[in-house]
Amino acid sequence: MNWLTRVRNSLSAVVKRETPDNLWLKCPACAQMIFKKEYEENLSVCPTCGHHGRIGPKARFAQIFDEGRHSVLPSPKAPDDPLKFRDTKRYADRIKAARTATGAQDALINAQGKIAGQGAVVGVQDFAFMGGSMGAGVGAAFIAGARAAIAAKCPYVIFTASGGARMQEGIISLMQLPRTTVAIAELRDAGLPYIVVLTDPTTGGVTASYAMLGDIQIAEPGALIGFAGQRVIQQTIRETLPEGFQRAEYLLAHGMLDMVVNRAELPETLGKTINYLMTGQRKAA
Repeated sequence: MNWLTRVRNSLSAVVKRETPDNLWLKCPACAQMIFKKEYEENLSVCPTCGHHGRIGPKARFAQIFDEGRHSVLPSPKAPDDPLKFRDTKRYADRIKAARTATGAQDALINAQGKIAGQGAVVGVQDFAFMGGSMGAGVGAAFIAGARAAIAAKCPYVIFTASGGARMQEGIISLMQLPRTTVAIAELRDAGLPYIVVLTDPTTGGVTASYAMLGDIQIAEPGALIGFAGQRVIQQTIRETLPEGFQRAEYLLAHGMLDMVVNRAELPETLGKTINYLMTGQRKAA
């Protein structure tokens, strides 16, 4: 090896050590390379095409609450593996891996704080936790969030992101549909608003239950929202589906949503909505 080769290899090693692999990311919508810091400063929204990336509870709470101030509510306990289920891996091992990766007890976390000066309890589903799937833990967390809102006499706001019911819990996961519906009825009996913000993706049993029962239905731009997958629907009805089918803008145009709101505008929009819906509560007090 001559001296020129040695110098070139040494320089390559230095450049490799000083250039992290995660400085850039590719937008899944437009394939544009984005500087990661710029992407995060833009609330995980592509500055080129406006694609809204998926974010977890920690980032969502920081964005949505005034000055990021909030208190995370305790996650209720639920059976970890009620059916002792196993497919290619044990369900208990999948739960353990998801908890290690996300640092969360399950796929739904609640926090309490203020949005544009208005008190609220906010629940956020984490798609990174087993696809945000709904099992007994998510059902228990939803009920706990709704009841915390009732105790605080404030709205319950839920950010949905889910592939649907958690198959590893079988019928127990499907039981969460009526359970969460009853919790929403408790909110309405208390005269408190229930606001849903649908994010990408919201599908399956979550769409078939609490995701579509809000007093106000909001969605982020481009969010995939539906029950069955497009391919299943297309094969069943044997017709080509329209452009943008199951996207937020399509649902808004067909009356299933009240509004589609950019992430940067969500705190202000939610604050105004809560202020309007809580007028009656304040007069009654």
